[in-house]
Amino acid sequence: MVPLLSAGPHAAAEQPRQARTSQQGTLQGEFAEAAQRYRVPERVLLGVSYLQSRWDAHKGAPSVSGGYGPMHLTDARTALAASRSQGHGGTEDARGDTARPARVAAHGAATSSGKLPARLRTLERAAELTGLPREELRTSPAANVRGGAALLAAAQKRLGQPLSADPADWYDAVATYPEGGSGRPSATAFADDVFDVLRRGERRVTDSGDSMALKAGPAVRTPGAEKARGGARGSAKARGAECPRSVDCEWLPAPYEEFTNDQGEEDYGNHDTSRRPSSQKIDYIVVHDTEATYETTLKLVQDREYVSWNYTLRASDGHVAQHVRNKDTAWHAGNWYVNSKSVGLEHEGFLTDPDAWYTEAMYRSSARLVKYLSRTYGIPLDRQHVIGHDNVPGTTPSSIKGMHTDPGPYWDWQHYFTLLGRPFTPEAGKGGELVTIRPDYDRHKPVFTGCDTSGKPCPAHGSGAVRLHSAPDASSPLVKDAGLRPDGSASTTGVNDTGARASTGQRYAVAERKGAWTAIWYLGDKAWFHNPRKEPTAVPARGAMVEPRRGKEEIPVYGRAYPEKEAYPQGVPVQQLVPLPYKVAAGQRYAAGLKTRGEYLYAADFDPGAEKFTVVRGKQTYYQIQLGHRIAFVRAEDVRVVNSR
Repeated sequence: MVPLLSAGPHAAAEQPRQARTSQQGTLQGEFAEAAQRYRVPERVLLGVSYLQSRWDAHKGAPSVSGGYGPMHLTDARTALAASRSQGHGGTEDARGDTARPARVAAHGAATSSGKLPARLRTLERAAELTGLPREELRTSPAANVRGGAALLAAAQKRLGQPLSADPADWYDAVATYPEGGSGRPSATAFADDVFDVLRRGERRVTDSGDSMALKAGPAVRTPGAEKARGGARGSAKARGAECPRSVDCEWLPAPYEEFTNDQGEEDYGNHDTSRRPSSQKIDYIVVHDTEATYETTLKLVQDREYVSWNYTLRASDGHVAQHVRNKDTAWHAGNWYVNSKSVGLEHEGFLTDPDAWYTEAMYRSSARLVKYLSRTYGIPLDRQHVIGHDNVPGTTPSSIKGMHTDPGPYWDWQHYFTLLGRPFTPEAGKGGELVTIRPDYDRHKPVFTGCDTSGKPCPAHGSGAVRLHSAPDASSPLVKDAGLRPDGSASTTGVNDTGARASTGQRYAVAERKGAWTAIWYLGDKAWFHNPRKEPTAVPARGAMVEPRRGKEEIPVYGRAYPEKEAYPQGVPVQQLVPLPYKVAAGQRYAAGLKTRGEYLYAADFDPGAEKFTVVRGKQTYYQIQLGHRIAFVRAEDVRVVNSR
């Protein structure tokens, strides 16, 4: 099995806080005690927990799939009942093609607490096996670890395997763990990842300050590696999917069908056929969260009247389902230009409360899928090309307010890119002209509001988002976003308000420095963030920037890179190039991303194999820039490119 990480497992960026070193009464000791009690190898118990939670307890808060504690025991019904989720914060047209009627997807409506699958109720089974109260299993790390050990031991017995000291004998039990130890050993990629951790070893300080260590065991065997080739990943169902062999993957197609809509009109869903990358280059990978259970999400994407995306990832074990071929265009990003040039990945987000968390299994599976897509389509692994749904721009001024805000400020981009082998590190000397945003996720806990209707601040949680002020002072107003608030009012601390937010991995041109504060050019103005030397929230970067060409006082910016009017052939409606309500003025600079010719995919008719679509290409060339929290485009003729020092 090819290791996921190219860097060592003990990278400095992954080592927060000073640790407690005594094992007695610590989480490490609780693992040893639970392993002895249920006759599970301690290494196996530690490995499973690492893949679920990286040994964090999250102060008793549930994960996005309703999992609690270091062992991720799921009690989704309780988690959903306490949910404060406010959804994606937008009502965007997922298709984002102004040439066609809107196709709106109300993700937040799909969080029903009806009958839940076994994988979302593993805490019930743990309570039966241990005799411990469910509340204790949710809130006590020690009880939680015992519950996980009991599940593994019960699975081992059910499979007719010995309670041996050899980790290799536990592969099948590990492969059933995300399902609560029931059913067949289907989570083979999850089990492979656990055994990879057993061989490589891991060491980190948890969110409760416990120093945890799993010594490397290079001699640990993975007996299931060969079986996996003939199991879920080798089945005919899996072979239909475009996935790396290192993930559990299946093909579950979204429908491409005609129907009559509520207005009595002929319509079709829920994506468009194409021939990418020969018809259009794939430039982006867009990261989403689902706002629904995995099971509900699969039902939605199979609805011809709904919208679509390319892949869905399950939280408990990182399992992947592909729905739309990568050659075709899914309706997911709310911007037709981005849709036609991207692949969309939906990550299970049963709860989007600010104290919810994503599993390590899903992060790793997603990173492997992204690396595969990067290799296959030549997509660079950086934040100019791997973007969040919250980084996709509105297509016109009127669409800006409705754009979605997922995966939001709690997605750990630094950890994600470390798994991709591209951690964000300093690239230039101090005082450079370009910076990469990179706060310490665990320690950086900006106050957010609007997580419910109480008006109280959201629970404190690690974040990769940096707040931007109008002056080098924490008490100064936040910067303004003319698109979100045309009345000129300041941005807010709302969890879904992206108007004054920079995110980990994004690059910005430095406008000024004053003491512990740094100003960047952002939405046409200076935006200040606290950047002390001892605990920096950004690191020096190196790369290309654009500025208005000499003689231009200000230049327009756009939400899509469409061709000029003259490029459209007869029969294809001309798409107006509408500027966004932001200006780039002389003297300002913005980090540059890709350079591209204007393109428009015209695919307004049902096309069952006739390939009726047309790709319009113009002579107009654009640069992608990091304008604010979202990207934007400027015409090449309007700017001059300079390299940072």
